[in-house]
Amino acid sequence: MTDSNLSFFGRVSLAMGTFFAILGNRELAAGVKRLRDGEGFAAAPAPAAVSAPAPAPVAEAAAPVLKEASPVAALQLLGLLQRDARFIDFVEEDIARYSDTEIGAAARLVHDGCRGVLREHFTIRPVREEAEGSRVTLADGFDATAIRLTGNVVGSAPFHGSISHRGWKVEEVRLPRVAERHDATVIAPAEVEL
Repeated sequence: MTDSNLSFFGRVSLAMGTFFAILGNRELAAGVKRLRDGEGFAAAPAPAAVSAPAPAPVAEAAAPVLKEASPVAALQLLGLLQRDARFIDFVEEDIARYSDTEIGAAARLVHDGCRGVLREHFTIRPVREEAEGSRVTLADGFDATAIRLTGNVVGSAPFHGSISHRGWKVEEVRLPRVAERHDATVIAPAEVEL
């Protein structure tokens, strides 16, 4: 998967990671601001070394283009999970006072609702078709965004190992359209019984 073809969840993960990285790194924040203002992403100047030999010229890689992600789709998904699975109610509930049996019963309902939302609004397929535990060989140039190497990762491809998780990828997204004036930040309206 290329950088310009990140999945929805890949974009959400990138947005969240970038958000926290910007909060913790003043130079990164300044660079992102320059990008959003249409300027290049120039690194902060490094302190000059006294009488250091000049480094050999290195071809600079093009600065990655950061796209601003709209949170509407993520908020829409949260709203659907709340509507059909009471997901946020479940996560926000203090479950310390409940028994494991009570939590298990609630989790079953939340699981069924979440599964229904995913199946209605997404087509999700495994990244790898082989069964977990199957032995595979990853040739040089394998898609590192779709396959994460774990364990004793040494050397270079080809890699030989066992599939411990097949992974997931979204092939199709079918989120409902929203009206222009819709406030997506209200993922579940307050209820007032009369």
